[in-house]
Amino acid sequence: MRLDDYRTSSNVGDQRGQSFGGIGGGGGGIFGLLFGLVASRFGIGGIIVLVIGAMLFGMNPFGGGGTGTQRVASGGNNAAQACAVDQESRFSCQVLANTEDTWAGIFRERGQTYRPAQFNFYGGTGQSGCGIAQSAMGPFYCPTDNAIYLDTNFYDELRNRFGAAGDFAQAYVIAHEVGHHIQYLTGTLGEASRAQQAVSPAEGNAIQVRVELQADCYAGVWAARNRARLEPGDVEEGMTAASAIGDDTLQKQSQGRVVPESFTHGTSAQRMEWLKKGLESGDPAVCDTFQKAA
Repeated sequence: MRLDDYRTSSNVGDQRGQSFGGIGGGGGGIFGLLFGLVASRFGIGGIIVLVIGAMLFGMNPFGGGGTGTQRVASGGNNAAQACAVDQESRFSCQVLANTEDTWAGIFRERGQTYRPAQFNFYGGTGQSGCGIAQSAMGPFYCPTDNAIYLDTNFYDELRNRFGAAGDFAQAYVIAHEVGHHIQYLTGTLGEASRAQQAVSPAEGNAIQVRVELQADCYAGVWAARNRARLEPGDVEEGMTAASAIGDDTLQKQSQGRVVPESFTHGTSAQRMEWLKKGLESGDPAVCDTFQKAA
């Protein structure tokens, strides 16, 4: 993906090299504990479960009207320095900046104003508004502080474990997390968490699958709006990444069998299907996974 000439985002913080102790978090000790137990990789995953747990303890992860309640210092020199650490950091910051401009345009088409997400790098362990961040969780979006958290070592795992090499595979990861931010801004995450409180765990997982597939579709919409910057093979890189992280594929690899009722992100086929829908249309309206068969 050609982004060499693109700006880097100023909405970036950097926790690499910092030390974080205990299991407390922005939402309190129990919030941090819940997060450590349920957060899953590449997507919001167990974060919705976390949100339900937070509500049970009287917290409001969706408060603040989308402005966020806890943000790591960013902007100015801090952001520029974070983006200049290495090439992967710079590329991540350029992708983020591009998503900001792209979604600002989409929101403007609808007479709305886009509020960008915060983006925080961390190394090994970090601190989020949802509690302690750990590299084993993979990239995630925290609705409490409207922030994306990424340990760039995940890119190595993306290449080596998932077999999804290439800069567009990395861009897809970020665009997917930004998709969760779009869901926060539009109220989808809040609606999903409330719906999950009223159903069985299996039904709650099914709702979560639709949340993740919609974020995949939004990632496709972003890519479609930047088709002129795509290079040969980019779409294939994205599809490879989507396929590699399907629930069925991961379960076969880890436990040798597939348990559909435990899916939280969707099958490989579903993730590729919804990414493709966004890529082919460039229209967020096609991403209504809650009304259409997912």
